[in-house]
Amino acid sequence: MKIKLNVWRQPSSEASGRFEPHTVENVSQHMSFLEMLDVLNEQLVLEGKDPVAFDHDCREGICGSCGFTINGIAHGPEAGTTVCQLHMRKFKDGDELWLEPWRAAAFPVLRDLIVDRTGFDSIVEAGGYISVRTGSAPDANSIPISKESSDSAFDAAACIGCGACVAACPNASAMLFTSAKASHLGLLPQGQPERWRRTQSMVEVMEEIGFGHCTNHRECEAVCPKEISVDFIARLNRDYIQASLGRGSK
Repeated sequence: MKIKLNVWRQPSSEASGRFEPHTVENVSQHMSFLEMLDVLNEQLVLEGKDPVAFDHDCREGICGSCGFTINGIAHGPEAGTTVCQLHMRKFKDGDELWLEPWRAAAFPVLRDLIVDRTGFDSIVEAGGYISVRTGSAPDANSIPISKESSDSAFDAAACIGCGACVAACPNASAMLFTSAKASHLGLLPQGQPERWRRTQSMVEVMEEIGFGHCTNHRECEAVCPKEISVDFIARLNRDYIQASLGRGSK
């Protein structure tokens, strides 16, 4: 296949950016999208040009490092898939694609398709952990947990922090990320002692950083590669109201 690319190039956060056109020949349908970009970068290096900068690590849809928009869709056209697991068979010969970094004030562009996502780290640092002493690892099944709670906690813990939810939201809200990180702990017995403090701290830091407010567009759910439900946002809102009123109860 031959693929036409319009790639956002921006040398630094201070510089202005632009779209740069490129054509990649002989693209195999079995390539992942990032492998196709590797081919493009080989071409650019041979031409004495700077390669396109993009985040990646495991390339198995686990780490959350990769991520940018393809024709305006976070992670591309295939639902429930990270861009590193998106394959070129989803496109046709001669397709023209526009690649942009996440667009959000809280995610400033560092270079090309790479954005600064340390805002997510700050939210987790505010309460996305259990600090109380829980002792050594308990024997399996020694703490009774309902299947509904354990399944929900597992679904929330699937969040990989890629940032697609923020990029897709018209308000650049980080509520899906924050609610997932708070809920996977708040649903389990070990997370109950700090549940209310955790909720307040994480939401307040999220707002201080500059992420927008959630107005239930549900674009975050639509592009999440782990298909995390907006039900967790509703749960976070309930917990935040309880915590703010000082009436938090299990």
